[in-house]
Amino acid sequence: MMRSDDPAPQSPQLQPLPLSRRLAQIIEEHDGERLTFSKLTGELHSRAWGGILFIFGGLNVLPLPPGTSWLFALPLIIVSAQMVLGRASPWFPKWLDRRGITTDLLRQLVHKIDWLEARVERIFKPRLASLTGTTAARLIGLACFFLAIVAAIPIPLFHVAPAAAIVLFGLALIYRDGVLVIAATLAGILSIVVDILVIGSGVAVLKYALDWFGA
Repeated sequence: MMRSDDPAPQSPQLQPLPLSRRLAQIIEEHDGERLTFSKLTGELHSRAWGGILFIFGGLNVLPLPPGTSWLFALPLIIVSAQMVLGRASPWFPKWLDRRGITTDLLRQLVHKIDWLEARVERIFKPRLASLTGTTAARLIGLACFFLAIVAAIPIPLFHVAPAAAIVLFGLALIYRDGVLVIAATLAGILSIVVDILVIGSGVAVLKYALDWFGA
């Protein structure tokens, strides 16, 4: 039986649900206060890879308590590494899977992305298929793996730029949009440059302060 969120509907009238609406459905259908990662990815079906990148990238874009960015970057590191290896579906260690994600946090994310999807779903579309194919997905996984490691560094706001690039990669996989892959790649490079500048500025300020107090 065909589900309304399946990626390849047989009827042109039966289109995949936007990710935010699918997440809202998952939250509504779930009784508990916490979803395991395996349950969440299972409910996302073939959009699991792009969905997980988008969800946890999106959570990393949100303001986080100092020193906690690695908690949300860890699932990204695990998932992107599996993309590089070419796994058919995401897998999580039991200790991390049990921890999962709270439905309240998912609701916050749905609230944040709903307006975004309403605007971008008309722009993004399947094109340049080779940039979202099997081989390309492994390269996207490699890029996201590196970006997730950078996002895990516990420096205030350090995670925002690389996480934003991961969000774009997730959207690219969801919409099968090769043009968006190009944009995400440029955003990823820019995010690394920004973080390098942040580190450089911090080191320069620290050196100046030490020199000033030592004078």
